[in-house]
Amino acid sequence: KHRIPMKIYLAGPDVFRPDAETWADEARRLCRECGHQALVPLDGVETTAPGIYHANIELIRSADAVVANLNPFRGCEPDSGTCVEVGFALALDKPVIGYLARAETTVERVDRVQGVAPESRTGRAVDSAGLHIEDFGLPLNLMLAVPVRLVIGGLADALQLTGARECA
Repeated sequence: KHRIPMKIYLAGPDVFRPDAETWADEARRLCRECGHQALVPLDGVETTAPGIYHANIELIRSADAVVANLNPFRGCEPDSGTCVEVGFALALDKPVIGYLARAETTVERVDRVQGVAPESRTGRAVDSAGLHIEDFGLPLNLMLAVPVRLVIGGLADALQLTGARECA
């Protein structure tokens, strides 16, 4: 069955990896195998913060969908820049598929990463700073978990949800 190729914007903190170029090459290959074109933020020529921001916004505008790495980054939550990209794509009514390496709730993740303090007097779970942890049994904050199609796995697993032909 023939499927229409899509331009897929790849959001996530992977651009900060020490092997970011190798990651990008592999991501492009995975997208090609699925019949899609990868739009990778590293492919831009901009070097200033405003230039990179505007270039990435234009890539998202030109994308048919966004696939986002929503794994914890520098703490318990996904990368803040990735969250902005996801929100922008959602505002444009673009499909967003997110992936997480672990099947765990927000409370479980906070406990794993920083330890959960004993429950507050209200009976709600709190983090090590005493702040309530959102507890809807979701793997991410509800503002991501509700509108984003989530998959446990990696980029290849998320690409399977794009309507791509069977790919590796």
